[in-house]
Amino acid sequence: MTISHYRKVAVELGLAETQVKSVAGLFSDGATVPFIARYRKEATGSLDEVAIKEIEIRLEKLAHLEKRRHAVYESLTELKLLTPELKRELDAATSLSEIEDLYLPYRPKRRTRATIARESGLQPLANILFKQQELRPEIQAQRFIDPKKEIHNFKDALVGARDIIAEKVNEDINARTRLRRLFTNAGEIKALVIKGKEPEGIKFRDYFDWREKSSKIAGHRLLAMLRGEREKILRISIRPPVATAMGILRKRFLKGDNASTRKIETALEDAYKRLLAPALENELRQTLKERADAEAITVFASNLKELLLASPLGAKRVLALDPGFRSGAKFAALSDAGELLEHGVIYPVTSASAGLEAATVVRDICQRHTIEAIAIGNGTAGRETETFVRELNLPEMTTIAMVNEAGASVYSASDIAREEFPNHDITVRGAVSIGRRLQDPLSELIKIDAKAIGVGQYQHDVDQKLLRQRLDDIAISCVNSVGVEVNNASAQLLAYVSGLNQTIARNIVKYRSENGPFRSRKELLKVPRLGAKAFEQAAGFLRIKDSVNPLDGSAVHPENYALVAKIAQDCGVSIKELITSEPARQKIVIEDYISETVGRPTLEDIIAELNRPGRDPRSEFVEFHFQDGVNKITDLNTGMRLPGLITNITKFGAFVDIGVHQDGLIHISQLANRFVRNPEDIVKLGQAVNVTVLEVDLNRQRIALSLKTD
Repeated sequence: MTISHYRKVAVELGLAETQVKSVAGLFSDGATVPFIARYRKEATGSLDEVAIKEIEIRLEKLAHLEKRRHAVYESLTELKLLTPELKRELDAATSLSEIEDLYLPYRPKRRTRATIARESGLQPLANILFKQQELRPEIQAQRFIDPKKEIHNFKDALVGARDIIAEKVNEDINARTRLRRLFTNAGEIKALVIKGKEPEGIKFRDYFDWREKSSKIAGHRLLAMLRGEREKILRISIRPPVATAMGILRKRFLKGDNASTRKIETALEDAYKRLLAPALENELRQTLKERADAEAITVFASNLKELLLASPLGAKRVLALDPGFRSGAKFAALSDAGELLEHGVIYPVTSASAGLEAATVVRDICQRHTIEAIAIGNGTAGRETETFVRELNLPEMTTIAMVNEAGASVYSASDIAREEFPNHDITVRGAVSIGRRLQDPLSELIKIDAKAIGVGQYQHDVDQKLLRQRLDDIAISCVNSVGVEVNNASAQLLAYVSGLNQTIARNIVKYRSENGPFRSRKELLKVPRLGAKAFEQAAGFLRIKDSVNPLDGSAVHPENYALVAKIAQDCGVSIKELITSEPARQKIVIEDYISETVGRPTLEDIIAELNRPGRDPRSEFVEFHFQDGVNKITDLNTGMRLPGLITNITKFGAFVDIGVHQDGLIHISQLANRFVRNPEDIVKLGQAVNVTVLEVDLNRQRIALSLKTD
């Protein structure tokens, strides 16, 4: 990276150049985004994770641009075509498309129609025509007839010359730049159903005859159309008006009005139809697809973050129920640490006698294991099972919660689940997952492929590498913002901690099982492959609750332990007393401890952590209850006011679980009494809301809801 790169990124993001340079230096030193955001605030000017990640993305794009520029230099040098003027133009290029346009005339290519025409000696004829002088092209072409070269008459010669001219037009950087701008600003996307595909493509019926400015198209509509094209239901084109495009080419290349000019115009039409339009349409498709992907992935990532940071019930003893009708409800009793205590099957909704037997079993389990909460999966028979549980008259302090079980079956069949419960089948594992989700959503959901949780749209249509990277970034951010208790965390959870990876995470779990619980953060250095650098990056996010040093259970980084000890000494107390005594902490004067290496931001973080060691940023758990008597879609009536939970957020609205096994949609126009640009400005995933039923379509199993107060 060069100074100009830092300056460019700084200008784009509205930051100081020194901030960008500092972040780049920390990255090159092996630092992670969470570590930089939390423990290097003085170096970055207190940039948050979003800004730091954006700097990383921009610098990576610039590095990719430089890599391509260098490759073009090497190719042109090898071909002995790199002139000083061309090098200056390449140096000045600020985008990949500019570099590729400059390289296009010189890039080694397969044998084209123009190549064959040149090999047949038709370049001089193309040059003559291109001058557009007053002459007869047919007579000029007679001189190039050569049956040995498959040029049997003057028409063959003229066709070949036009092919050469068409390629010249295609490679003209000025023409490509102006047409690219036209495609971007005036491109229109048109979708038509392929004849005879109407019945099987009914889900794409909105796009059977659709046209829209491509610059205005919403990402979800584009992805829907592209899926229809991929499934061979729709035919799509994205182009500007042909007349406008040809007008640009005529203005650029036509010089007169004679017979030669008309040959050039024919070549222009061929160049646009055969070469320029397809290439520029592909470019525009790629640009629009990337934009739609980014939009969909942003929504997906935002939803995932809300889901991972959902309120945990905490270390409570839980009875988990995975409901079913004929197959019964699989149950799993869990300890406050999520350990499986007992499992089995009950049949609470199959018959009255089976229900009485199930009630006896549940009461007995709750008493024997001192159950504090009951988690019920929200799938098939979920509401019926919830009603059954609520009618058992369990102790008033028992929490009863419906749990979103999306992805539980994926976890149940995974290698992770088989490793955790090798002697139990998938039904037991599924029930355990539901219970653990209530105790700590983050620790459990982190084990499941985010795409299986179902909190986005078109996750299988977007760039999978980009999606995986973005979702991993969200998972890493969530895990590190909450912190991880080393002595009970799974290897899957530990792997998301800053500085760690799957190998080190497994080594931590193995060391723990062989040597007992970790007694201090420093002991982590004994774990194989966990060296000083990994320890620096990870230590502040790892908690050891019962350590001799109380700071090991906090987010205070070990590099600042000596500073905290000095603060405690100055206050006349021990570190433990400094944490437990508010009067002692009130004696701290931050300015007394500012140094070249530790500034006010770090000291303020340390004081905040001493006030609440190991604080969990997640909100406290609040019990939610669906409307009694509303269990299926046929129980709904227009105008009903019902409680619900936001289960998914898209660009066009939000989906709500109102307890009838079919989520309803609040269209973006119904989210508030005012105009809403982004649904996330109004609702969050998992949020409890009160909605009004606008419409119930039993045939299509669709429910329209509203959040408007009127």
